[in-house]
Amino acid sequence: MSRLTAVLVLNGPNLGMLGAREPEIYGSATLSDIAAQCTALGAELGLQIDLRQTDDEAELIGWVHEAFERRLPVVINPAAFTHYSYALRDALAMRRAPVVEVHLSNPAARESFRHTSVVSAVADGTICGFGVRSYELALRAIAAMIGPGAG
Repeated sequence: MSRLTAVLVLNGPNLGMLGAREPEIYGSATLSDIAAQCTALGAELGLQIDLRQTDDEAELIGWVHEAFERRLPVVINPAAFTHYSYALRDALAMRRAPVVEVHLSNPAARESFRHTSVVSAVADGTICGFGVRSYELALRAIAAMIGPGAG
């Protein structure tokens, strides 16, 4: 059996409330639903998914540091931290593996304060506006970037 490549799927503030939080914007899927979908797809792609969520900026940055130290690819939905966390942006800039930013909604189609991402410039790419499918597309992008046998 081949070894799976570990991928951190990190989620920022309020994403633990998915399913109940503004379903007209974020859909009805819960974070547990997203975790199950990511885990199943990850297995197909040869990725071992470690999905985490926090409302704490320092904890999220600590996980990014862990990814740096372990050279792990990251899929990150920074949520509100997207727009103002220069500390998170600086942590992501140290990366040693692919980073893909994701958003369930399309921030460019929402309030003007959501139009700027301070983390996009240090990510390999941003996928947004596809609901839970944004995570699927990000995992497929990670798998393509790391290539076969990268585990």
